Amino acid sequence: MCGLIGGLLRNGPLSAERVQAALRSIEHRGPDHTDWWCSANQKMLLGHTRLSIIGLTNGDQPLVNEGGDIRCVVNGELYGYRAIRTEQSAAGRRFATDSDSEVALVLYEQFGTDFLHRLRGEFAVVIADERRHCLIAARDRFGIKPLYYSVTNGDVLVASEIKALLQLGVPARWDHHGFFAECHSARSDEATLFAGVHAVPPGCYLMARDGHVTIRRYWDLDFPDQATLATDRRSDTEIVRGMRHVLDDAVRERLVADVEVASYLSGGIDSCAVLGLAQRHLERPIRAFTIVFGDELYDEHLLAERSAALTGSTFVPVAVSQEALVDAFSTALWHAETLVFNGHGVAKFLLSKAVHDAGIKVVFTGEGADEILAGYPPFRRDLLLHNSEGQPPEQLARMLAELSHANQSSRGLLSAHGTAAPGLEVVATRLGWVPSALEVFATLAGKMLPLFNADFLAGVETANPYTELLDSLDPPRRLAGRDPVNQALYVWSKTMLANYVLTVLADRMEMAHSVEGRVPFLDHHVAEYAANLPIRHKINGTREKHVLREAVRDVVLPEVYNRQKHPFMSPPARNDNDALGTYCQDVLRSELVENQPFFAPQRVRQMMDRLAGSDPDERAASEGVVLRVLSTCLIHEQFNMSA
Repeated sequence: MCGLIGGLLRNGPLSAERVQAALRSIEHRGPDHTDWWCSANQKMLLGHTRLSIIGLTNGDQPLVNEGGDIRCVVNGELYGYRAIRTEQSAAGRRFATDSDSEVALVLYEQFGTDFLHRLRGEFAVVIADERRHCLIAARDRFGIKPLYYSVTNGDVLVASEIKALLQLGVPARWDHHGFFAECHSARSDEATLFAGVHAVPPGCYLMARDGHVTIRRYWDLDFPDQATLATDRRSDTEIVRGMRHVLDDAVRERLVADVEVASYLSGGIDSCAVLGLAQRHLERPIRAFTIVFGDELYDEHLLAERSAALTGSTFVPVAVSQEALVDAFSTALWHAETLVFNGHGVAKFLLSKAVHDAGIKVVFTGEGADEILAGYPPFRRDLLLHNSEGQPPEQLARMLAELSHANQSSRGLLSAHGTAAPGLEVVATRLGWVPSALEVFATLAGKMLPLFNADFLAGVETANPYTELLDSLDPPRRLAGRDPVNQALYVWSKTMLANYVLTVLADRMEMAHSVEGRVPFLDHHVAEYAANLPIRHKINGTREKHVLREAVRDVVLPEVYNRQKHPFMSPPARNDNDALGTYCQDVLRSELVENQPFFAPQRVRQMMDRLAGSDPDERAASEGVVLRVLSTCLIHEQFNMSA
């Protein structure tokens, strides 16, 4: 894993000081080597900070072809690269390094942008092609690796993180519509909180030429329509066997490294499955790192410890206290570059620090299983409400109540309680229904609306973030005719997965400490297999990820096999005397709340007054609002944002 920058410049060269400052700002992504290149005519720029994992002694970048007219930088891991090297070497092409990254350069030279279809893994790639006078910036299929761009005065700039673009000269300004959409968790996968800064969407590449940018899609998650699903004649045994095969292959490929590979571990089926499969391919014990919270409702270390013992792995507990969360909160947010609604990202930040401190560069993670196999409670609610023809109302009500009771730790954030912000009617009109996840986050946005100041509301009064989101999704092509659960999964993949899960809970928190996260559930072979499964293999009754449970039953504990999904959350503030409660009160009563452009300070303080005398349940239900306001204040200060 690495950090990268690139540019196609129309206004003369960038100063060496700017380039070096940009690379320093993302040095945490690659502390092992830093270098950059500028073309002879000063019109093209590539920079790279390297975290060496494969080809430790000779894989520095930028990479250059034999002709010297194509260069590239890569962030990520390209699996199956050895077979590609063998194939290309047999065809007479020479490799200058032992790095997996070089296959991207060789394949591009042969196939042009079609090379992306031949890549497997987590990656962002930027290519400077002097023959074609263009810059190409591509992102992996799910957006596991970040990639941003900006067109500023005709200069096209790209980088792994927004902070590097700011160092290259992009002004730090809030995007008010992007912020409003983020408050609804309805920001499209191209929008950001920063005006003039866009994400290269997952599964897409950017083509820049003469100061103009075109975004082109090379892959998308494609769910079959309901009629096609109904014709699936595979037996349950065949389906389970197929799931085991593709997942085991994805895990095995991700064991390839010239350094130690460890694993994150919780008490859930996802990480336990990955660890169990991975350990079978290794003779040495895998070090498995687990967060230990002080709150029993949120702590899973006892089950994780037993899971590590079952597989023969080495259990490594990492204690995360409320005090530690507070101490790391601001720094973790600087790395995330977006709003948060829980401290779980900060906990992952501290977990990654422990991995780094143990001398490890690579870890397995379980992200993505819920997104491809409908693991979160809202997806189960969608099944009950929208796939329940003929089900007695009393049975439906009972099952919904059971679902809510089984998810007490996340009930305030992943179930709808309160009045939804306006705008969802457009979703009902265009889709014919409203996914539960959108309802959940609309109620969170509804709690935030009374806090906004009049000037901000006047600027977004005609905005409907759901309209912008649906316009970016192309519902007639991608959603029409699909099962409601699959529709909900697609929408989630374009919003929460791309913008939050893979940022706040994955890449940014890991790479903050120079740790590469490997995500086998988001291997595109695994995801494509899951997309074509009958719904009963994703949710069976109220039992989520059914096919995964059956596929890995032999490598996980019975308790893990039977356990319902518990979304990863850190404990909320319970009162004003705990560290997180005190921190929130201090920040939101300080001058920081006066400086940001979105919330009325007096209304924020009134909210904090009300919470000061509330019970723990009300505090937990309000945590998403409080931490989003807190995030806004801190980001405004950290990046010296202008309104």
